[in-house]
Amino acid sequence: MPTHLQDTTTLNNGVKMPWFGLGVWKAEEGEEVEQAVKSALQHGYRSIDTAAIYKNEAGVGKAIRESGVPREEIFVTTKVWNSEQGYDSTLRAFEESLRLLGLEYVDLYLIHWPVKGKYKETWKALETLYKEGRARAIGVSNFHIHHLQDLMADAEVKPAVNQVEFHPLLTQKELLSFCKENGIQLEAWSPLAQGQILSNETVRAIADKYRKTPAQVVLRWDLQHEVVTIPKSVKEERIRANADVFDFQLAPEDMEQIDALNQDKRIGPDPDNFDF
Repeated sequence: MPTHLQDTTTLNNGVKMPWFGLGVWKAEEGEEVEQAVKSALQHGYRSIDTAAIYKNEAGVGKAIRESGVPREEIFVTTKVWNSEQGYDSTLRAFEESLRLLGLEYVDLYLIHWPVKGKYKETWKALETLYKEGRARAIGVSNFHIHHLQDLMADAEVKPAVNQVEFHPLLTQKELLSFCKENGIQLEAWSPLAQGQILSNETVRAIADKYRKTPAQVVLRWDLQHEVVTIPKSVKEERIRANADVFDFQLAPEDMEQIDALNQDKRIGPDPDNFDF
């Protein structure tokens, strides 16, 4: 159970990944993303999650260089976008991400969505990058169980991480169990359901009980399910508050109450019906 912002989970290849990080989806390239990343690093975050499609890798890299935090202490994730999938095009996309980030390697490289007929070739490219040591770990994002089974049927390297939509309205119990059984670390994007969960009465009552905000309660719920969590914000106060989740623990009955809010409700697209 993580008790500190810099606590890590050990991935299936032995690489350590912080349980908690900053997501920078929708953070604008330039001043906005640079300030967000610098604030996060200043407040003790050591994991930053970006993607080629976010168009802010350059700002993320600049903020990391200017932060004064040694590169080896920061866990950097980026992702290959759907239009770049396939073996050679993924290798090119990775080079471009590295160039924009201004880094020699990334800590985690993910396939952003399971593009049918493409993701296996894409995975071969990730395996190449992994073997070359240019990505310390490789994984996927938005993969259902059937995508993972299909990928693992002929993968040489098992995915280390599956980053998916995960929050109290979409608890993904079967997927979480499958990933645990197979040594794949589940990671939550949109852990606060883009704010939709914060007005929920159950969550608010539990927040009052612990003298925490609804957001802090939900983020703590993620961590107690052993799910890596990367809430997104560009506001320094929010970035700081989001990370203030290591000084309390939700009781089992409160965890169960939050679990019971599940509606299998997605805020984002369903990976099976995504318009690639």
